[in-house]
Amino acid sequence: MSLRLYDTGTRSVRTFEPLEEGRVGMYVCGATPQAAPHIGHLRSGVIYDVLLRWLRASGYEVTFARNVTDVDDKIIAVSAERGVPWFAVAEGNQRTFTQGYDLLGCLPPTIEPRATGHVPEMIVLMRRLIDKGHAYAAGGDVYFDVKSWADEYGALSNQRLENMRSAGDTPNEDLKRDPRDFALWKGAKPGEPCWETPWGDGRPGWHLECSAMATRYLGPVFDIHGGGVDLIFPHHENEIAQSRAAGDGFARYWLHNGLLTVDGEKMSKSVGNVVLLPDLLGKARPVEVRYYLASAHYRSLMDYTDDALAEAVSAYQRIEGFVTRASELVGAGSPSAVPPAFASAMDDDLGVPQALATLHETVREGNSALASGDRDAVRERLAAVRAMADALGIDPLSPQWRTSGEDDLRPVVDALVKVALEQRQAARARKDYPAADAIRDSLSEAGVLVEDTPQGPRWELKRG
Repeated sequence: MSLRLYDTGTRSVRTFEPLEEGRVGMYVCGATPQAAPHIGHLRSGVIYDVLLRWLRASGYEVTFARNVTDVDDKIIAVSAERGVPWFAVAEGNQRTFTQGYDLLGCLPPTIEPRATGHVPEMIVLMRRLIDKGHAYAAGGDVYFDVKSWADEYGALSNQRLENMRSAGDTPNEDLKRDPRDFALWKGAKPGEPCWETPWGDGRPGWHLECSAMATRYLGPVFDIHGGGVDLIFPHHENEIAQSRAAGDGFARYWLHNGLLTVDGEKMSKSVGNVVLLPDLLGKARPVEVRYYLASAHYRSLMDYTDDALAEAVSAYQRIEGFVTRASELVGAGSPSAVPPAFASAMDDDLGVPQALATLHETVREGNSALASGDRDAVRERLAAVRAMADALGIDPLSPQWRTSGEDDLRPVVDALVKVALEQRQAARARKDYPAADAIRDSLSEAGVLVEDTPQGPRWELKRG
């Protein structure tokens, strides 16, 4: 089964056929770092990381560009409010975004272009649009003439031009030929960052930035453009208009992930329900947070609750528990090919929920094999589980998840627990069961869980 993706542009699930065989160009709208990332930003990061991993697992060489909008109205507003330079606001928050992506196991993009580094490309794009009659300069600003592209404008968001209101993206609304025209360039204002252009000093408009950066690294036509569903209009609609009006084919497939609410409400500072990564890491390990954020279908609305996170933690620990026990019995081995049912689910518009169902069914089969002592079956299920988990970025034996401060103490703890378990086994051998139970209870109070198996007692540290 070949990969099929829901394309927002056609509002249908389409078979994915890349522009160039074996290669994929993918652009995802990244951070506007006016603040630290919240759980919604992180969900988007994990979703497109899963897509990246699956494309690579399917044999594609992927060039992945994820931009940083490091100059923007909101960043400038935060700068003025805090009395710090605008670039310090953007840089500090971008570092936090990067740390969050790294903590959750997101692979780095091939290129992470910043808007401020691509003003020359933006100037070229504006010149092309002006020369073709699709943009005009007015009072130091440059605007896209929406009526000049009226036959196609609104196709992505399924809207009609006559039903749209003013773009409202500049205080100089009276300079526009039409209130629906949007700003490509904003004239310089006192205290704001600015760059020199043929039409006057100023700074780029949000929409212009992405078109310039995407085509700079992926070419005038590329395969996939992703982002949150909240970006469909006006951001992605405007990207399409300015890029295609300039003569670029631009993105061939448009993917949009669903939003994330908290206890049924949209996240808002005024409501006080913004959930940040440190809030989650007080309740779950990074890999468990990743499992949670990846577990729902990428296009679905996801509602965060503490109970939902706790359920995800338990589900992941069932996978981890099997992998740990199985690798102790037969060795870690190497991931095999993913089962056909898993591949079919992932190829069906990234059906992660169905893929996880296959993974958990394989874990159940593996646990049955452990109970019966069937080493061959254990080895086979372990390889399959690790392959599926690796495709989702949650393999418990991955160095990403095994490297932590507690690993340094593992040999010491292992030696101490071994002594306690030997004492417990000796107590059981002489049928002193109260003493054996007391040793087990003491270990439990210390955070060490003991499990009696046909191969003898094994232990692990309590999670969470």
